Amino acid sequence: MIKRVGICGSGIMGSGIAEVAAKAGFDVVLRSRHQATADATIAGLEKSLQRQVDKGRLSEEDRDAVLGRVSGTERIADLADCDLVIESVVEDLATKKALFLELDHAVKAGAILATNTSTLPVIEMAVETGRADRFCGIHFFNPAPAMSLVEVVRPLTASDETIAQAKQFAADCGKNPVEVADRAGFIVNALLFPYLNNAVRMLENGTASRDDIDTAMKGGCNFPMGPLALLDLVGLDTSLAILDALYDEFRDPNYSTVPLLRRMVSAGHLGRKSGRGFYDYQR
Repeated sequence: MIKRVGICGSGIMGSGIAEVAAKAGFDVVLRSRHQATADATIAGLEKSLQRQVDKGRLSEEDRDAVLGRVSGTERIADLADCDLVIESVVEDLATKKALFLELDHAVKAGAILATNTSTLPVIEMAVETGRADRFCGIHFFNPAPAMSLVEVVRPLTASDETIAQAKQFAADCGKNPVEVADRAGFIVNALLFPYLNNAVRMLENGTASRDDIDTAMKGGCNFPMGPLALLDLVGLDTSLAILDALYDEFRDPNYSTVPLLRRMVSAGHLGRKSGRGFYDYQR
């Protein structure tokens, strides 16, 4: 049974997953490379919860209970007693593999190790450990507290028990888990990113303006956000990495990154997080 959850990574996704798990009643250990970063992430969580209190969505008692279930650390050893550890660090396979090698030695036998990767091959991380049968993907979507879907990714090595426990964890967090085979992009990104890529191609070719492309998809398909605005939210560098991973696996031209997107990443125009992407967020 999963009672204590470790989160590796203190970025937007890591902090979001920590909030979701703590609200669901799990004890959470948030690990960052530096204690100051872990402390800052918990301070950010406190502010997020206080905003919910101010809006009447959360009681003060529940806020305090959630915060009481979360601790921050820079030491991987502090994850030793976790029943589940979810990695949510940079979307780079070598970095993730090195982390899981450390986690495999630090975390108790029988615990599940999981990656929050959005597109990288889960099996390549699983085989770095001595518990490939207790390894899977648990892919939350951004922002984790608001998005209802979790993709539970089954690599070839995962046991039925591991997948069942991962799905139950997601359900206990109030999410809707779907099971998917370990193929690049899983369900959502494999379908979403050709659409996003082709929107950039349409802009690059001069078919329509940025605003008209986004307006058309919101008004014509009832999407809450246009494709170019969505790319800015996801991050153009993250989107580039996802498209490259999809193309490497499938060699489908729809996954071949449009030159404009690659050049924008080279220029440091990464979307909301850099202040500039297809839209300007510095005004």
